[in-house]
Amino acid sequence: MAGATESTLVSEDTTETEAVAAGAVGLAAVLFALSLAAMFELVTITDPVAGVPMVALLGGLLVLLGLAVIGFGVGSRLGYVATNPRPTAGLVASAAFALIWFVVGGLVASQTLGLGTAGWVVASLVTGGVGFAVSALPREDIGSTLPAGALAAFAGLVFLTGVIGPSWVWDLGWEQQASFNAEFTIPVLTGFCSLLVGWAAAKAYGGFGARGRHIGAYVLVYLNALSIIAVLFLLVAFTVLKGLPGLFNGFAFGAGAGPEVTLVGVTFSLPLSWPFVMNGVALLNDVNGVLPAIAGTIWLVIGAVLFAVPLGVGAAVFITEYADRGRFTQVVEIATNGLWSTPSIVFGLFGLAFLVPRLGNQKSLLAGMLTLGFMLLPLVVITSRESMLAVPDEYRDASAALGVTKWQTIRSIVLPAALPGIITGIILGVGRIAGETAPILLTMSGSVAPPGSQTVDVLGGFQFQSAPPFVTNPELMQATSALPYQLYSLITAGVGQSSNIGAIDEFRWATALILLVVVLGFYAVGIATRYYFRSKLQHE
Repeated sequence: MAGATESTLVSEDTTETEAVAAGAVGLAAVLFALSLAAMFELVTITDPVAGVPMVALLGGLLVLLGLAVIGFGVGSRLGYVATNPRPTAGLVASAAFALIWFVVGGLVASQTLGLGTAGWVVASLVTGGVGFAVSALPREDIGSTLPAGALAAFAGLVFLTGVIGPSWVWDLGWEQQASFNAEFTIPVLTGFCSLLVGWAAAKAYGGFGARGRHIGAYVLVYLNALSIIAVLFLLVAFTVLKGLPGLFNGFAFGAGAGPEVTLVGVTFSLPLSWPFVMNGVALLNDVNGVLPAIAGTIWLVIGAVLFAVPLGVGAAVFITEYADRGRFTQVVEIATNGLWSTPSIVFGLFGLAFLVPRLGNQKSLLAGMLTLGFMLLPLVVITSRESMLAVPDEYRDASAALGVTKWQTIRSIVLPAALPGIITGIILGVGRIAGETAPILLTMSGSVAPPGSQTVDVLGGFQFQSAPPFVTNPELMQATSALPYQLYSLITAGVGQSSNIGAIDEFRWATALILLVVVLGFYAVGIATRYYFRSKLQHE
């Protein structure tokens, strides 16, 4: 009976401790989110929160978290909390803590205490050795919590005492006059310490041992994944907020608000006036726009896809279904992987040296299409080949058993099954080539303000004749603008608006927003196409 009562008490204590540890993990996540917000200037380190300076708040929370994590470890070691720690925290954790404290000791000795080279090296070795010993020699509960909690508490005290305050600057003393300021250093230190104490608190929540290690790893993975998503969201939101004022400059909606259009002999006014999207760049425009650049970007991507996808899928079909798997296919795989990782400027130089001289010896839309098509081609080959290899061989065997020819099997069985993966590769490739600047700059870029500010008319430019080559299109042979090149020109030369710096800045951000919308639009079309073929495949 007494044993049952003792077990109940231990269970209740453990539950309360788990709740406190879970609260510490949550507080670490909040601190990590605050550090991200401060890094992207959504909050500033000089603004008070509820009357408390931001730096003091961060410092106090770090001290609180550090002491709490140390308390979890000490309580486990003294037997106040039922845990199942290993004999040691492990070599990896010990080496990581040794490296962290080595850096901390060196920075404190050299920057705060002003010691020379020999002094900070000795201090680094001592603190690194202590960090390794404290982590490797005791049990896991002490070895995982004490170094992490001490680091967080130390960072918090540095913030609270003003050693690193809002006006702090670390001048590196290089010829380039590089320096670290408080706006960067404080969020980075806070984020790093919050990750470390969050991991230690998660291990304490799991009772150390195998369960604690798994929970600690999950916390690190989840926090990093959420930070990646948050950074992506913040980048998009930041671009949208910056670009909306310029995007809707001069926008009007209503009867007769838009320009006059003649269609089938009938002239009428559009009910929409959106100068930034419907105009080009010209001196006489009240509001300049990016319509020629939008059209150029869309035609660039369409041309690159029409060039690369048939060649890439055809090459993947030959390599996967017809060629013997041996040295030849290995060489092709290495070559395609190398081409996909080749910098875009190399493709641009190839287009300038090889394509431009053979296409009228001048920059043109066709040269840009082919250059970006060569950039897209390796990824189409790679993803198409991997998608076809993922199709089970049983499908091919069953088709062959029915007397179906090899080509009919590929066309009716292999390609439809691999189509979602192929489309995924095309989506990824389009996302890359749509925002490239270097190849466009070298092979296609014309004036940011084309003559008459006219958009390129590829469909209306086809001309048929009785002599070879029977079909010509002058529109493909002329230079035009594109959104990445126009944005590059705006940043480097301030092209596109008046001398008003604010207006130029609005125009830049609006152009960046339009480029983002165009790229996301291509993504949306590709994803919708992939889901269509995937659902069609599942219902057959």
